[in-house]
Amino acid sequence: MRNLIFIATTFITTISLTNIAQAANQEHIRQLLATKQCQNCNLSGAGLVMADLTGANLSGANLAGANLSRANLSGADLRGANLSGAGLFGVNLSEAKLGGANLAGADLRSTFLSNAEFTGAYLQGTNFQGALGIPLQIATPDEFYALGVAEAQKGNQQQAINYFNQAIASKPEYAGAYLARGIARYQLLDRQGATQDAQTAEKLFTSQDNATGIQTAQAFIKELQTPYTEKVSAGKPSFFDFLGSLGSVLLQFLPF
Repeated sequence: MRNLIFIATTFITTISLTNIAQAANQEHIRQLLATKQCQNCNLSGAGLVMADLTGANLSGANLAGANLSRANLSGADLRGANLSGAGLFGVNLSEAKLGGANLAGADLRSTFLSNAEFTGAYLQGTNFQGALGIPLQIATPDEFYALGVAEAQKGNQQQAINYFNQAIASKPEYAGAYLARGIARYQLLDRQGATQDAQTAEKLFTSQDNATGIQTAQAFIKELQTPYTEKVSAGKPSFFDFLGSLGSVLLQFLPF
C-alpha cells in the first residue's frame, strides 16, 4: 500500500477490467450463487454485481478482474484469493478474511472494511479511496493523511476527518494531521474543535522545529480568533485566501 499516497493528487485510480485472459467458469458461478462454497474456483472476469455472498468460502479462488461492485462479502473467506484488478467498489467486506490475498490494482473505493483481516495480503496499487474502516496495520500515517487530503479537496470533510483521525491514531505526534483535521472541522463550522486542533498542531510543529508548520498553524489560529462579521456560512474561509488553496495548505505536509 506504499504507493497509495499518490491518491492525494490523482484522487481516483482507473482500474482496467478488460483483457482478462481466461473467462469465468459458468458452473463455478452457479455453484457459488447456490451454495456460497467455491474454494479454488475460476471466477476470473465474473459479473457478480450486488451479489449476496455473505460468509461465502472463496479461499484460493481466482477472481482476477471480476466485477463485485456493491456485493455483500461480509464475513467471507477470501484467504489466498486472486483479486487482482477486481472491481470491489462499495463492497461490504466487514469481518472478511483476506489474509494472503492478491489485491494488486483492485478497486476498493468506498468499501466497508470494519474488522477485515489483511495479514500478508498483496496491496500494490490497491485503491482504498473513500473506504471506511481501513485497518491501521495496512496503511502508514502518511497514507491515511493523503487519503484525507484527497477527500478534503473534493469537499468531503467528514470523510477527511475520519482519515485524519486514523493518521493521528497511528502517529499521535503527526502535527500536519492535527492541522488538517482542524481545517476540515472549521469548514464544518466546528470552531471549537478546529481551535483545539490548531493549537495542538502549533505546539507539535514548535517541538519539531517546523517553521512552515508553525507559520501555517499560527495563521489558522489568527483566523479562528477573528470574529465573524456576518452570518457564518460553509463558504471558503479567508484563511485559504491568505495561504492559497486547500491543496497547497495541506499537501505541503506530505513527505514528497
